[in-house]
Amino acid sequence: MNPNRRQFLQTAAGAGALALGFDLQPLRAQARALKTAKTTETRSNCPYCAVCCGVIIHTIGDRSKNVVPQVVHVEGDPDHPVNRGTLCPKGAALLQDCVNDRRLTKPQVRRPGKTEWEDISWDQALQELARRIKDDRDRGFLEFDEHGRKVNRFPNIAFAGGATDSNEFCWMAVKTMAALGVIRHENVART
Repeated sequence: MNPNRRQFLQTAAGAGALALGFDLQPLRAQARALKTAKTTETRSNCPYCAVCCGVIIHTIGDRSKNVVPQVVHVEGDPDHPVNRGTLCPKGAALLQDCVNDRRLTKPQVRRPGKTEWEDISWDQALQELARRIKDDRDRGFLEFDEHGRKVNRFPNIAFAGGATDSNEFCWMAVKTMAALGVIRHENVART
């Protein structure tokens, strides 16, 4: 056999490496071990849909005072009962969401009439949000319906919960919305 360069590379790249006398299994196992060596494993859920596949997030950092841990690898959790280690393409690309220089890390607001977003603190964001909800509730609260029945409704806003919210968060969110009088609230958990 006298292969040309292209045929040699095609043969050597895939399963053909074994045909040439190379067993790549130990190399792959060692590469996998090196990739996650000295990392901290954190189990979590994929945030994309209601399936809630389990993921393992590997971070590196020695937990020193001024060291920020860095996510270096995300994989499916083989012990998770839902996905048993498999991930869809979105879940498999989760690392790109974790280490993205365009990811927002602080609240931003775009003021009326402006075209640019302004960075604000978390305290300011929560205060502005609470003020706007209170003002809107004061303007649109319905104590009685058109038939004179007491309803205590706040129809001006709606709430939609996330697919991977915990049961405790869903319960708290739905109870909070009900306490405000919000009648349009939906959550995957439907508590």
